[in-house]
Amino acid sequence: MPQLSKAINNLKASSTVAFNAKARELAQQGVDVVAMTAGEPDFQPPAHVLAAAHEAIDKGLTKYTATEGMLPLREAVAAKFQRENGLSYTPEQIIVSSGGKQVLYNAFMAILNPGDEVVLPAPYWVSYPAQIQLAGGITVPVQTEAASGFIPDPEAIRRAITWRTRAMVINSPCNPTGAVYPAEVIKALAELAAEHDLWLITDDLYEHLIYEGSFTTAAQFYPERTLIVHGASKAYALTGWRIGYGAGPKPLIAAMNRLQGQVTSNASAVAQYATIAALNEVDKTRAFIDMTKQAYQERRDVLVTGLNRLGLKAPLPHGAFYVMTDTTPLHQDENEAALLLLSRAHVGVVPGTDFGAPGQVRLSYATNLESIHKALERIARLLN
Repeated sequence: MPQLSKAINNLKASSTVAFNAKARELAQQGVDVVAMTAGEPDFQPPAHVLAAAHEAIDKGLTKYTATEGMLPLREAVAAKFQRENGLSYTPEQIIVSSGGKQVLYNAFMAILNPGDEVVLPAPYWVSYPAQIQLAGGITVPVQTEAASGFIPDPEAIRRAITWRTRAMVINSPCNPTGAVYPAEVIKALAELAAEHDLWLITDDLYEHLIYEGSFTTAAQFYPERTLIVHGASKAYALTGWRIGYGAGPKPLIAAMNRLQGQVTSNASAVAQYATIAALNEVDKTRAFIDMTKQAYQERRDVLVTGLNRLGLKAPLPHGAFYVMTDTTPLHQDENEAALLLLSRAHVGVVPGTDFGAPGQVRLSYATNLESIHKALERIARLLN
């Protein structure tokens, strides 16, 4: 068989996908598994969003669109940023892609040359280092601590910046920790990026899922070199619809669009029409977000309280729908701990290895309360 490329041979599979697959395999064998692996809302999308998708299908609006996304959607995204964040973008400064993950990949490919470094607070989302590696870059992680709620220290970030640093990534609310960075921390990080003439990528996908504190985007402090990564998947429960969008300087968006034109072309037409409804029918969408956020907060409180009672230390996340918990009482190695939880307690989690979080696992509470109670009962039996 002909050889595969070195880039692919060196690429690790996503641990989230891998452990989600393991949980599915057990379930297919008839085992009752509580899967807390994937970050996927268990809610159906809002009714008005589904209606817009049906209408697009009925009207035959299912053809190719502009590579960068339909103009009405890019206008709706621009209006969202103006309305909610006080940021002014033209449609030419916005790109629509097949999920937020593609926006990120387009960006890393557009800005990185071989050997360029990207500074990344850890724990971090598993796909950042993989995408940086594929673009020829080098990830420079800067560890944060559970005791501080996983909030990065700007001075530690400063010490990590070298002459090879090309970019910095901010993710608040954070996947996997749920940390919500205070405005003064985000401002300090943006000022560091400006001081060192870096690209600043701010992954704001969980903007609407904050339980304590408030949302701050780095783009308000350093718009000229900041790319906002956003999308429809989390707040609107449109994960499988694959709509992400980015907003930033025109030259960067144009470069990302050139790449997208050669790789995937446009995102799904039907999903774009659905997202227009989600963004433009503000009152209906806000009611949906408020309903789901209340449910997530209740689930979070039950899960975090339960884990801490069991001796698995878990800081209270202020946003997103994930908890990072210390599993060293189960096993010193987080991969072994995750396997124990899956094979013996039948609770699916993701080990912290690929998140840059040794000794911890991530649990998603984007699932119902009954499953969370069941998971805690099973973990308690395993510990005993």
